[in-house]
Amino acid sequence: MKWTRLNGQPIKESIVTAVEDVIVHEKQLGNKLKVYIGTDSQVYGKTANFATVIVFLREKKGGFMFVSKDRIERVMGLKERMITEVARSIEVAYSLCDILDKHHVGLEVHADINTDPNFKSNVALSEAMGYIMSMGFEFKAKPNAFASTSCADKMV
Repeated sequence: MKWTRLNGQPIKESIVTAVEDVIVHEKQLGNKLKVYIGTDSQVYGKTANFATVIVFLREKKGGFMFVSKDRIERVMGLKERMITEVARSIEVAYSLCDILDKHHVGLEVHADINTDPNFKSNVALSEAMGYIMSMGFEFKAKPNAFASTSCADKMV
């Protein structure tokens, strides 16, 4: 995955190194961080565009995020697309969990899946929740999944 800062500046080092650098820098400034990871997608014809975000929230001091965008050139059903979003988030979370544990930084994985059965995305809720929680990550879905439903949604 290629990562950028919100302003579009590319992150040249590995995402693990970049995240650890951020954590160390923020700790030196006296900030307490929590990390939220989420992915959202939009379909345009036969193309699904994905955006994955790593959101860093400073306790009572705002936040910032890293962004990775990608696309898949084929038709995907809704459930497959929802699970693909979750898989992308889990892949990032898994790559960062050792660094986050080392620095005692909390992590949540957010899924752009509605908990209300009246919405189509709910079809993937139980699988997504099981997938995320079985990997040992804290899980949030709509309406509490701001990393995917707000941050990543704006980047797709």
